[in-house]
Amino acid sequence: MAKSRQKQQKNARQTADGYNNFTAKLGTNTQNIQTGGTYVPGYITRNRVMLEFAYRSSFLVGGAVDAVADDMTRKGVNISSRLEPGHKGKVDDFWDEAAIWDGLNDTVKWSRLYGGAVLVALIEGQDMSSPLIPDRIKEGQFKGVISLDRWMVTPTYYDLITDYGPHFGKPKYYKVITNQQGIPPWKIHHSRLIRMEGDPLPFQQAQTENGWGMSVVERIFERIQAFDTGTVGVTQLIHKAHLRTYSIEGLRKVLAMDESSPALAGLMKHMDMIREFQTIEGMTLMDKGDDFATHSYSFAGVADVLLRFAEQVSGATGIPLVRLFGQSPAGFNTGDGDLENYYSRINSQQERRLRRHIRWLMDLTWRSLFGQPLPDDFTFEFNKLWEMSDTDRATMANNVATALSTLTDREIMPRHAAMNDLRNISEVIGIGGSITDQDIEDAKKEFEESESENGPPPPLGEDLQPKPVGDGLPDKRDSNWLLRWFPARR
Repeated sequence: MAKSRQKQQKNARQTADGYNNFTAKLGTNTQNIQTGGTYVPGYITRNRVMLEFAYRSSFLVGGAVDAVADDMTRKGVNISSRLEPGHKGKVDDFWDEAAIWDGLNDTVKWSRLYGGAVLVALIEGQDMSSPLIPDRIKEGQFKGVISLDRWMVTPTYYDLITDYGPHFGKPKYYKVITNQQGIPPWKIHHSRLIRMEGDPLPFQQAQTENGWGMSVVERIFERIQAFDTGTVGVTQLIHKAHLRTYSIEGLRKVLAMDESSPALAGLMKHMDMIREFQTIEGMTLMDKGDDFATHSYSFAGVADVLLRFAEQVSGATGIPLVRLFGQSPAGFNTGDGDLENYYSRINSQQERRLRRHIRWLMDLTWRSLFGQPLPDDFTFEFNKLWEMSDTDRATMANNVATALSTLTDREIMPRHAAMNDLRNISEVIGIGGSITDQDIEDAKKEFEESESENGPPPPLGEDLQPKPVGDGLPDKRDSNWLLRWFPARR
């Protein structure tokens, strides 16, 4: 009895051990498919030639690089501070003639494609290797800018900036190594250029890129390949979507005969006749024993697969489908919400990556045009990318005009201040753009003259009577005074 019980326990243990061999291995650091996955570096950023071929060949790579750069520089800025008459127009004209916005656009593009680029300020009559001293810029010296990508310059990694600030630890000089565009072999001091990087990298990874950033193509390359593979696969399916088979008894024997045999010549003549009659009459002539069949392919679900691949590319680039692919949204989605979120991200990029550089370029422009530094109260705002419909623009223009008119009529806001606010928002609402600095200055002089003639307005409450009158007297003895408000009952 005891031996039988021991035998049963031994069998139970063996059975349990056998089950343990098939236990699912789940969780972290266990041997399963999920934990076996890993990531390896692609270092696509270093492969300049492949990046350039992808930029030239793939519209998705080109869109991912160009769209953000174009949107960051498309609308320009609006100088919101008060300037002397004519200054704002001269600055806008100079930036257009000197192609400042084009240079900024190219620098943002090449920094996104290659992982880094610089924008060099061209100051006539000054040595590129010397530090830039803004006070020494004379009128007419600032001639424009030129964009150089990271492969066109060699930074001095042995000579770094030691002054505290945003440039601390960056190279002090950049040597131009190309002269294909007539560019001299300059040694450019860092104070004469704007340095932009692609996607930022951690310190150790940035060291592998010689201090530059990472190309934006590196993260999205796999998703773009998946989309291209799906597109090519669908294209091949279209070519094979309608197949026809023609069964002929003894075909192999005929094909094995000599090319001059009558049987093979007759077979080819028969096939030519079938093609001719199918094209002209839609008719197929064949022997009674032959078999002719057609095979079609269903494309159900293929469009959904391509759309999912496109959504992954859109998510990887951070650019909505309506902007990246240029397609209109389907269903009830108008795409306005996606574009609004995207433009908010673009505005964040403008504030982070462009504001400081644009102010520096504005300072160079001011000194070159007017012989003086930027005004202390100089401010500017990036123009909104969102474009309203004509109906919404007209409604907003009417509301703004009504609000400003009400404020000026009630003497809450002076007329010249309302004119300035209207001009600042003119690009959005479409009215007020013709107001000049001289118009605002004249309105301000009229306001100051009227103030000096009439004196300051009395404090609020002084124009009221000091004691109540009429029905407001507290000691009024007429018991029927309340009936005064109801003439029909009096």
